[in-house]
Amino acid sequence: MKDRKQHVIKMAHQLFIEKGYQATSIQDILDHSGISKGTFYNYFSSKTELLIALFKSLFKQLEKERNDLLTGQDPANIDIFIKQIELQMRTNRTNKLISLFEEVIVSNDADLKQYMNQGHLKMLRWIYSRFIDIFGEDKKPCLLDCAIMFLGILKSTLRYDSLTHDPNRSIHQVVRYSVERVAATVQEVSKTSEILFHAETLDNLLPPSQKNDQMYRQALHLTVADLKKDLPDKDKDKYLELLDFVQDELLHTRSPRKFLIESALLSLKGNKVLCSKQELQKLAQLTADYFNQMEFSE
Repeated sequence: MKDRKQHVIKMAHQLFIEKGYQATSIQDILDHSGISKGTFYNYFSSKTELLIALFKSLFKQLEKERNDLLTGQDPANIDIFIKQIELQMRTNRTNKLISLFEEVIVSNDADLKQYMNQGHLKMLRWIYSRFIDIFGEDKKPCLLDCAIMFLGILKSTLRYDSLTHDPNRSIHQVVRYSVERVAATVQEVSKTSEILFHAETLDNLLPPSQKNDQMYRQALHLTVADLKKDLPDKDKDKYLELLDFVQDELLHTRSPRKFLIESALLSLKGNKVLCSKQELQKLAQLTADYFNQMEFSE
């Protein structure tokens, strides 16, 4: 069923690219994907829900590829961030996402607009988190302002780049130029005390997460504490570091890095003493609960 649903999403995407979202009817999707109306409504309640499913599928793949670029690399390396942004720009172009976004903006569909607004805020939160990695905790107070400015610089630069059709200018050049401009801005703004948007702004605008739930925080803290009591002497410091990392990512990081947390859990499970512990299974479940809740809120 999952493969067939993905097939319908893929066929609809082709039609949205060729005809546009508004001009594509559900009947067009039925004909192009070879399914019945009943099957369509078994998967989606509306064309809107299908489009949101398409966006989620593309963004999930983008997030994986973006994380892959960071695996084994120094998070403070600004060149990795440039590659991550380039990846996003290529994904947008390949999948004609900009034209789909523009159709959503002019539509009267409240659900689509809400989803797009939340997506924009999540992108902003990711950039803000990456800026903390790159520029450091000491510049954190001004980094949300700088993340907002970066998105504005990048959007405007890409728009005018598309109008000029200059074959000698690559996406890499546009992205690097935009990143270097904001890097200079960070150094300048960090020297002042003037801040427009504080970090709490994102917390107020985005859906609440598990990490703000007292019961969840307590369960995570107790589980990690119990595991620390029974750590084997061999490589004890290593496993302490891994447990602290998982806890800090889930509770104190604005955008917990799922792939790094899963890697840490895999290392913990590789120990013969720890792998049999119920507490480790509980930690894995608490981690899964967190990301499931975040996906549901999307």
